[in-house]
Amino acid sequence: MAAKIVIIVQARMASSRLPGKVMLQVLGKSILALMIERLQMIKHQATIVIATSVNAEDDIIEQEANLLNIPCYRGSQNNLLERHYRTALLHDADVVLKIPSDCPLIDPHIIDRVLTYFLEHETEFDYVSNLHPATYPDGNDVEIMTMSCLKRAWENAAKPLELEHTTPYIWENPQQFNMGNVSWETGLDYSMSHRFTIDYQEDYLFIKRVFEELYPINKSFTCNDILDLLNRDPEIYQINAQYAGVNWYRHHLNELKTINPEQTRQTAG
Repeated sequence: MAAKIVIIVQARMASSRLPGKVMLQVLGKSILALMIERLQMIKHQATIVIATSVNAEDDIIEQEANLLNIPCYRGSQNNLLERHYRTALLHDADVVLKIPSDCPLIDPHIIDRVLTYFLEHETEFDYVSNLHPATYPDGNDVEIMTMSCLKRAWENAAKPLELEHTTPYIWENPQQFNMGNVSWETGLDYSMSHRFTIDYQEDYLFIKRVFEELYPINKSFTCNDILDLLNRDPEIYQINAQYAGVNWYRHHLNELKTINPEQTRQTAG
């Protein structure tokens, strides 16, 4: 019997830098809706679930999930590891994909590539990602783990950053888990130079512009299509270029053993 694959998209309205970012509108749809649309384009069979918090402000996330006909799980606001585990358990997952809701431009082909690699080596790996080390443009984050791997992390993780960010316990403990990584087939590394994720107003303006340029022509536009657009129109790249390389690692460099300072950048924003 084929393994049941569950894609978990964690989404919430609370954001210190850009509140309600997943419900911002682009071409008459929410960022979250556009992202779900892209996840539904993958070739592998998978169940997509939106995981949000029990907070009243996240009622709108559940309402959006209902409109999209996507299951919604509601759990802890800050313990995302718990939220992922409970969601996976509820949906009888064998394999869990963690895709953050701040990646609305994620390329379905990249998800398929990482997932195919995982499935071809399913007896070898507990966890496979394209983030350790990252090479794709930021915002194409794919993390895949077995249910037993997620369960072990849930049972053992204790640090706040491990609970909030779901998977650090796994990749910070290589002696406990067999891990694989998928690098960008181009041999390039754009992880610190190209930013397709949303955390700042400039990111929203960048993402909005990319969708406006590419979506009407081809709804399933790829990462390469975005890069071609940026080459043709460099001013689009500049919209959020000031935040390229800025990620959550910067707050935890003294705690993360497997992350070095070259993998993040500080910002005054």
